[in-house]
Amino acid sequence: MELRHLRYFVAVADAGSLTLAAEQRLHTAQPSLSRQIRDLEYEVGARLLTRSARGVELTPAGKAFLEHAQLALDQAKAAVAAARRAATPAKPSFALGFLTGQEMDWLPEAMQTLKDVLPEIEVTVSSDYSRPLAQALTRGALDLAFLRPEPDMPDLEYRLVVREPLVAVMRSDHRLAGREVVAIEEFKGETFLGMSETAPTLQAAIEAYLKRSGVNLEPAHRIDNLGMAMSLVASTRGVTLLPAYAKNFLPWSVTSRPLAGEAPTIDLVIGYNRTNSSPTLTLFLSRLDALIARCRTRPGSVSDRLDDRAQPKRPS
Repeated sequence: MELRHLRYFVAVADAGSLTLAAEQRLHTAQPSLSRQIRDLEYEVGARLLTRSARGVELTPAGKAFLEHAQLALDQAKAAVAAARRAATPAKPSFALGFLTGQEMDWLPEAMQTLKDVLPEIEVTVSSDYSRPLAQALTRGALDLAFLRPEPDMPDLEYRLVVREPLVAVMRSDHRLAGREVVAIEEFKGETFLGMSETAPTLQAAIEAYLKRSGVNLEPAHRIDNLGMAMSLVASTRGVTLLPAYAKNFLPWSVTSRPLAGEAPTIDLVIGYNRTNSSPTLTLFLSRLDALIARCRTRPGSVSDRLDDRAQPKRPS
């Protein structure tokens, strides 16, 4: 009995027809396939298939044989894959995640850091809301992520990357767009756009800031993501508060201004699972301070946004 006999039998069982299996799956002549099945039945010592008006059907012996035949084929494939892996060791891999939008600032330097450590490393990159990124870290689907510090994630460790100020975001032709800075009190009477529960850390930071400032703003709409924020600001003429990195995504019709006084901030951290023993992760963490320093000194970098108030905007 050879593996090809098993493949032929499984193909016929799946197709329910000798003709379909021969033409569409095995690309062989139907008479030749019939002979192979007869040879297999002779070696097994039992009838495996019967013809019917609907094609072919498995006999009780055929049903019993099918499960083991499929298992044998799967094991053969696994054996081939294992041999190939042993002959050509897999490249080291690393899975990076980003809070959507943060890739623009941090991905180039993160990739350079990883390539410096392991030139042949395979890096996968994904972006999502902060909470799903934390969950992916917990279950081992990601090695490291740039995200918000998520509560109730006891398996995760966080290291601060940057504290980003929140900025006022509005239409470019809004009455507040001509200001160098915007006081939160000037949002009174405006259509205020709040955050939804997809961004609980940002939502909490904004609500705490409003309470601290003694300003009561009831959201007319709640924002799920940056794209939705830009769309709502432009379409409703509303105003909102967003982390400074959102400036990377402002269309011509939307602008931002620093907040007067001590602006609220929100932490961007890197998170990783404390049980992750990857040597690549350890090496990456050892170079994190240098990575942050490079990002801060790069033209158009994070620090340019953090120092934005030192360079007032001209009215749009």
